[in-house]
Amino acid sequence: MENQISFIHAADLHLDSPFKGLANLPEHIFQDIRESTFTALDRLVKTAIAKKVDFVLISGDLFDNEKQSLKAQIRLRHAFESLKEYHINVYLSYGNHDYIKGNIHPVTYPDNVFIFPDEKISQFTYITDEKQMAAIYGFSYENRAVLANKALEYQITEHHIPFHIALLHGSIASNTQHDVYAPFQLSDLVNRNFDYWALGHIHQREILKEDPPVVYPGNIQGRNRKEIGEKGCYHVILSEINTEMTFIPLQAIQFQTITIDVSACLEVHQIELKIEAVLKGQQSQIQPQLIQLTLVSDSPTLKQWDRESYLEDIIELVNESFIHHENWSYIFKYTIQMKNSSLDQSIYKGEHFIGELAQHFEQASIQPFIKELYHQKQVRKYIDPLTKEEEQTIKQEAQQMLLAELLKD
Repeated sequence: MENQISFIHAADLHLDSPFKGLANLPEHIFQDIRESTFTALDRLVKTAIAKKVDFVLISGDLFDNEKQSLKAQIRLRHAFESLKEYHINVYLSYGNHDYIKGNIHPVTYPDNVFIFPDEKISQFTYITDEKQMAAIYGFSYENRAVLANKALEYQITEHHIPFHIALLHGSIASNTQHDVYAPFQLSDLVNRNFDYWALGHIHQREILKEDPPVVYPGNIQGRNRKEIGEKGCYHVILSEINTEMTFIPLQAIQFQTITIDVSACLEVHQIELKIEAVLKGQQSQIQPQLIQLTLVSDSPTLKQWDRESYLEDIIELVNESFIHHENWSYIFKYTIQMKNSSLDQSIYKGEHFIGELAQHFEQASIQPFIKELYHQKQVRKYIDPLTKEEEQTIKQEAQQMLLAELLKD
């Protein structure tokens, strides 16, 4: 009979995440948000039980920071106890957010949980029906950062075991979007002949390679406006002839970006109707949504409505209409974007003051103007550093605001 195993691959649970920048939302919505990582964990457990998997892999960052809350650890223990009732093992490693030496509230987990104890690559063997079926390799971060290429230390042992799986919390060395820990080249993984690489650390779901599978499942619950769309885990069926991977959404709340063209709106109340129509069209969603909204127009009136706080009032009215639904929608951030006409483009490129000003915007950086802000400890605690895309958006909004004032007459 063909050998086969089934497992869940998850990572980056970030239990009890503080959800920076969202504390000013209505109380019942913020409580749903604070609970969302635990709801996603409960769904992970139910999925593992429903799929009758052999075991669950968790590739680092179970908690949001090294000072793991006692609440988070107890909730996780309860989840593991539920899995034990169905004879499902858990193999986990700690990452850069929950490194071992930072844990001030150690909790003992049930005996179906196997934790990689330190930064040395070690191995657990999954046994079923008295047969060794899978060798599972990995390590845990002892301190906040691991800068060595740990992938080079993975070596298959006990070749008689049918399946060999590696847990690795780290990132490709050339990654510029995240802090690079345990850096590796894809070839480092492929050349080591493992049957599956269960990665963690990157919150965007991605299959780096299908044969052998090198997989980031992403985090199980989006935590900010950069982490949009479905979040969850992979259900994997590994056999001697092929691998089946199915993504399963787990998120309790989904971050979403919506863009609406309001050029045809001649009166501000029409914008309210337009937004409501779009949100009603999405009410079939199966979980609440936190929405980052962009309003697009070719009319300078939109800027005027924004300056006079009319748009803020509109957003508030829309939110009041949707926050009490079971699967609520809430616009937590909105921006406006002006369409540039051909006339505008010619003005921007001319050899005159406006043209020179536009060129200056292209070349200038906003960093000199915000660096003092990020020198403040309290600011760094609640505000994440800006991405390049966010910096560009700020520049564009500032440019549009300034040019609109210069050209409005």
